[in-house]
Amino acid sequence: MKKSHLNVITVCSLVLALCLSGLTNTFAQVKYKPAGNVKITIEGTSNIHDWSMVSDKGTCTGEIVINNAGTLSGISAFNFSVPAESLKSEHKAMDKNTYKALNTSKYATISFTVEAASIKPTGNSGYVLTTKGKLTISGVTKEILLTANGVVNADKSISYTGSYKLKMKDYNVEPPSIMFGAIKTGNDIVVKFNLLLKETEKSNLSLN
Repeated sequence: MKKSHLNVITVCSLVLALCLSGLTNTFAQVKYKPAGNVKITIEGTSNIHDWSMVSDKGTCTGEIVINNAGTLSGISAFNFSVPAESLKSEHKAMDKNTYKALNTSKYATISFTVEAASIKPTGNSGYVLTTKGKLTISGVTKEILLTANGVVNADKSISYTGSYKLKMKDYNVEPPSIMFGAIKTGNDIVVKFNLLLKETEKSNLSLN
């Protein structure tokens, strides 16, 4: 009787171990890409009034790790770029001088490449994404920390919004002016972004 009891315990232990092994050693990796255009807004000041430039021509690729429960748990790759001359204001003269300041004839693209990332849930399908990566503007690359707020939608797409403050001169960009210098922009700007990612590829990975 004692031997039978031990056999039952042994069998149960083996079954439990196999179940736990299956849960911990396999997870899904999902690759997302933007659904539609990535919107970028740059906001700044001048000695006359505030100004902004907008682009919806940004492109973004990312690989996002999701666990067996369907919860967002990490990011393994994420890259973003936008054509500098796709940024437009309400004034053609401002656009022209901005492109000149950015030296777009030589450096046509603004880009951000993620090197490390972490995601923390905030409740109600929300996540805070914190990334460390390289931002390149006008040929100058700097390592920055970027934070974005993400929400998983009902259709399993992911919406991200965020902003980053920087100084143009840190990237060797002279703040542009118009009207023969009568209107001078400030050195400080805020870059805002808004993008929607949708699943394009899914696979099961094993940690064994």
